[in-house]
Amino acid sequence: KQRKQTITNEIHILVEANMKQARTLNDKELNLLLLYISTRKHAARDRAMVLMTYWGGMRIGEVAATKIGDVLNADGTIKEEMRLTAEQTKGKHARTVVLAEKLRKEIQTYLKTRFTDKELIAVTYSDYMNKPLFATQKREGFNANTACYHFHMLYKGCGLNGASSHSGRRSYITSLSARAVPLKVLMELVGHRQAQTTMRYIDVTSDMKRAAVERI
Repeated sequence: KQRKQTITNEIHILVEANMKQARTLNDKELNLLLLYISTRKHAARDRAMVLMTYWGGMRIGEVAATKIGDVLNADGTIKEEMRLTAEQTKGKHARTVVLAEKLRKEIQTYLKTRFTDKELIAVTYSDYMNKPLFATQKREGFNANTACYHFHMLYKGCGLNGASSHSGRRSYITSLSARAVPLKVLMELVGHRQAQTTMRYIDVTSDMKRAAVERI
């Protein structure tokens, strides 16, 4: 009981910390995180969860709220775009998440590990599609707080200080901005309604500054 209360307190602290600017990761640091994840139990799940934030720009609460039917077509292929309802997003505004080809492959690979053959036999198609995409060790779905804490432990485990469950979304926006993706497109991709909000997510890196001055 005491340990459960300690974890609950830590989660509240992390939620508050997440409201501050999270550290962005470069490709080398992301690969370090993925390498660490590969050594752990539930590696396929954790890898897919992390990449939903880095390659899909999703909020941690959106990742936790995603159902199998949100990403899976009836023919077994992965959707190119997933529609999140107002209940699944921050601010209660429905939005569309565009899934890059490499992210779709990661989700497809993970789904093959999601259920055992015995579990699949026990559920109907409708039940299957309504199951959380990502399940905890107890086979329950994550919520925003438990997923936030889970990411915190992953970053802590591989020594990436200052990173949080918001790092993936910030890195996604910063990476696209560095590739000169127009602001309006960025806003649509991440579900922002105000340009100022998107601008606050962009981390101006040394590489970006060097690339800028070389254009002179």
